[in-house]
Amino acid sequence: AAAAGPWAVGATRKDLIIMDLRQFLMCLSLCTAFALSKPTEKKDRVHHEPQLSDKVHNDAQSFDYDHDAFLGAEEAKTFDQLTPEEPEESKERLGMIVDKIDVDKDGFVTEGELKSWIKHAQKKYIYDNVENQWHEFDMNQDGLISWDEYRNVTYGTYL
Repeated sequence: AAAAGPWAVGATRKDLIIMDLRQFLMCLSLCTAFALSKPTEKKDRVHHEPQLSDKVHNDAQSFDYDHDAFLGAEEAKTFDQLTPEEPEESKERLGMIVDKIDVDKDGFVTEGELKSWIKHAQKKYIYDNVENQWHEFDMNQDGLISWDEYRNVTYGTYL
């Protein structure tokens, strides 16, 4: 029984070249598809806000987390430094903060105003943190951070 196909007796050289070319193109297209395909990976589809404080959020133990979230980390530090003998100073400072939170000046703080204030405090903390670290990264103090400066500071190999 003779084999069928281009390798059978009587197949021309042209038929063999066409068959080899088809196999090569098929292999090449499969390799290209494999190389360009992205691996399937599980992605977290939830956008996580940065933490409002580095303290543990457990109201049964303390309100330190809420204290930082409400006042902002820097403002919370100034309140922490007040002594118990300075209650009027604390009330005055809190009054000024409540005035800032009460955007519509109706004398009440709504949930929306409080959420907005906490987001403001969080963003201020982030911007202040970036400002503080900028000088560390901008090693030549030109106001810009080059890739070399970033890489040297980030990976610990200072120039």
